Amino acid sequence: MLQFQHPEYLFALAAILPMAALYLLVKQWKKNTAKKIGDPALVKQLIRDYSPSKFLLKFVLVIAAFAILVLALANPRTPNGATNVSRSGIDVMIALDVSKSMLAQDIKPDRLSRSKQLITKLIDKLSDDRIGIVVFAGKAYLQMPLTTDHAAAKMYLSSATPDVVPTQGTVIGDALKMCYSAFNTKEKKYRSVILISDGEDHDENALKIAKAMADEGVMINTVGVGSSDGSTIMDAATNELKKDQQGNLVITRLNEAELKNIAVTGNGLYQLLSSADEVASNMDAQLKTMGKRSITENSSMVYRYFFQWLLAIAMMLLVIELFLSERKSIKKIKSVNPSLATTVLLLLTYAVSFSQTKDKLIKKGNDAYAEKKYDVAAKNYLKVTAKDPANEKAFYNLGNALYKKGKAEESVQAYDASILHSKSAVDKSAAWYNKGVVLQNDKKLSECIDAYKNALKLNPADEDARLNLQKALLKQQQEQQKEDEKKKQQQKQQQNEKKDNPKPKPSKMTKKEAEEKLKALLQHEKNLQDKLRKADAASPEKPEKDW
Repeated sequence: MLQFQHPEYLFALAAILPMAALYLLVKQWKKNTAKKIGDPALVKQLIRDYSPSKFLLKFVLVIAAFAILVLALANPRTPNGATNVSRSGIDVMIALDVSKSMLAQDIKPDRLSRSKQLITKLIDKLSDDRIGIVVFAGKAYLQMPLTTDHAAAKMYLSSATPDVVPTQGTVIGDALKMCYSAFNTKEKKYRSVILISDGEDHDENALKIAKAMADEGVMINTVGVGSSDGSTIMDAATNELKKDQQGNLVITRLNEAELKNIAVTGNGLYQLLSSADEVASNMDAQLKTMGKRSITENSSMVYRYFFQWLLAIAMMLLVIELFLSERKSIKKIKSVNPSLATTVLLLLTYAVSFSQTKDKLIKKGNDAYAEKKYDVAAKNYLKVTAKDPANEKAFYNLGNALYKKGKAEESVQAYDASILHSKSAVDKSAAWYNKGVVLQNDKKLSECIDAYKNALKLNPADEDARLNLQKALLKQQQEQQKEDEKKKQQQKQQQNEKKDNPKPKPSKMTKKEAEEKLKALLQHEKNLQDKLRKADAASPEKPEKDW
């Protein structure tokens, strides 16, 4: 379907009306001038070689060239020329437990870090499969929908921490539901879930949900993280070992039996995370037993452009208008400077060839990007920007390639250039969003929040930008709370250091008054303890889990 990259330029077509009015005014002026001469025979003799029809034709040529130039400036394009990437694979949703119990260090460096190492190796092995990520604790969230952009999957994986899910706990059932909703429900095979968790505080609905998903053709594989002996948890907020409501140290243990039951119910494989390489290889072999189906995706940044042909047509019309005389006699056609005509033709040839060269370089860059040759892709995009410093598409793709190379600062600069030269609100929004992702992963919260806000201003329907903005704001709030708490502690410490030891004042109470006061305090303490014992008796045996 034909579309315009810069449709706002089409408003320039309104200039045709005043140009037509100008033509009519010139025509009327010629008539008035002829009348002023007086003698009709003399006027006819003077303008015997003049052709009104050719004058009109020259005007039509100029108007047509102008309209075509406006269309070229709006840059008509069609997605028919998009690069198709075909793969044979399956859809894999990875459900990662990010509850605080995953910070236990019974496996080094901790459960969550080892789980991320495993997922990274899995992503490398599942190169032809679409991958999505769900993170869960007390609630489940879709971190990344199904995509073949595995570099983006690793980028999202790096930001998966307990902080992204404010509600603590472990709700495996909700995580499985979220994974299922991310699949294409019309398909009955080629779908798998990889659940990575310590399984602690396993909810009772998970087995029922796993059975229902297995009946729909979804294979559920599980990976147990941790040890049966268990481990304590370091509370990041207090920098002390985690304790329950009764003041006892929390010991988190791997619930291996439950994870095995989920895998059996889901027709999948259970593995204990010991060696990440071994588990990844076993999981890859298990997924290959499902077979594969063809997956085709289009590159959203590749279009077929037509502006160069419009430019050629407009230049040809202008050249024709330049050679066309208003005289009737062909012999009296006014001569044209050959050097001028040659220059026009050369400019026309250069414009078309230059445009084609840019398209070829961007196409080569996109092909290299799809093959993960980010250095080659970046070099091709840089060649385009050197020849055309206002090419927003080249800068956008350059930003993506530089980010994949790990050059965050240069990537941000490329996105800034794309934003500066983009005319479309959607294109600007996409550049702002990618810039925000880079800044967020570079721990620049304030800047990334501004980037997401700008993306949403330009495209309020961008749910990815909205979700990432919420996460960034939550993270900023948490860091601000930590900073405020740290300042309070420092101020309190400074006050204690400056405070002199006060001298005790002599008591003004009599001995009898003091004994009565002490007795009243003891009675108040006894009443308080009685209330606490009653409350403990009324509460359930299992305290609410917040890890």
